[in-house]
Amino acid sequence: MDSVQAGLESQDMSRKDLFSRSLSAAPGRLHFAAHSHHLWPDAGFEGQVRAWDDAARHADRKWDHVFGAVIPEAQGHVAGELGLPDPTTITFSSNTHDFLLRIFSGFERTPVRILSTDGEFHSFRRQAQRWEEAGQAVVERVPLQPFATFSERFLRAARAGGHDWIVVSHVFFRTGQAFEALGDLAALARPEGPWVLIDGYHGFMARPTDLSKIADRIFYTAGAYKYAMSGEGACFLHAPDGFCPRPVATGWFAEFGDLAGPPGGVGYRTDGGRFWGATFDVSALYRFNAARRMLDAEGLTTAAISGHATALAGRFQGAVVEGRAGLPGEAEILNPVMPDEPARARFLALRHPRARAWSDALLARGVVTDVRDDVIRFGFGLYQDEADLDRLIAACAAL
Repeated sequence: MDSVQAGLESQDMSRKDLFSRSLSAAPGRLHFAAHSHHLWPDAGFEGQVRAWDDAARHADRKWDHVFGAVIPEAQGHVAGELGLPDPTTITFSSNTHDFLLRIFSGFERTPVRILSTDGEFHSFRRQAQRWEEAGQAVVERVPLQPFATFSERFLRAARAGGHDWIVVSHVFFRTGQAFEALGDLAALARPEGPWVLIDGYHGFMARPTDLSKIADRIFYTAGAYKYAMSGEGACFLHAPDGFCPRPVATGWFAEFGDLAGPPGGVGYRTDGGRFWGATFDVSALYRFNAARRMLDAEGLTTAAISGHATALAGRFQGAVVEGRAGLPGEAEILNPVMPDEPARARFLALRHPRARAWSDALLARGVVTDVRDDVIRFGFGLYQDEADLDRLIAACAAL
């Protein structure tokens, strides 16, 4: 543990000044749930105001400006973050569930044979269960635990064949553990099937991610609610060319642009825009663009922010393991900070039967964490510093 903490001493780079509105709104609050509902930076307020001003300025012509400037800027930010060679493979929606429905609608056989895990987020978990109930899908779920053998077991199941769709998280929302074998999975993808979808919500802007070598093979979806610090409503899908060219669930935005389709039939855009839906609140993209411009102006890369968060996580982990954080020392750390770890989730996940009671007790003391079943999660970000961490440790010790 000492070696982990020693290797992180130089990473403290908190920037409370960028979050003055959110922090001043609740001065006594300790917000250690940056992985759940990331506090909005001041730039987000400026982006929201700009959305209103543009709507007033452009009125009936607002969507010309949105598709001509706002969306291309947002596509460029996403593509740059993920190493995607073509920003036009990216489409936006208010939530990632929309994209699950549209991709699923593109399969031409019933039931759809799906390979996934028992650790996916609720948007897929619940929908997959309902597809099964309706006889529209057959789902094989590979258990996450024991995680030491998960990648091997999941790849073995994928290589066995017989699946139309493979759905897996890059970083698992409950435990913070990461699936690193994206390239091996992408090698199995074919336009005729199987299609591979990576849920990147807990990876996007939480850890450096380069999809450049597999962008032509995988679907990738994520959003700005968490580490992109832009709130709800700015979700996106990267769709590789040639995969699911004509989703049955389709919105009218998908009929503008370079279209393809059978004569007299429904035409679709030939880029990622084939997955467009219909009218949505675009103010989230303004907030996302504003946050990204802020980070660029301050020279704050995902790697740098991740380094700061990992330093805080490592020091908190040290307090937990050494008993200085009280009762949480009895918990199992599911995703411990490790020496020389190249990339990780931006939260610590501790499993214990009393996790929810701990989270409730901390909240009563003004400390915001997050709990999933028997796992309490502590998330770290730019707006926390050493003094905040000391207060967190003291609050845990007082449980």
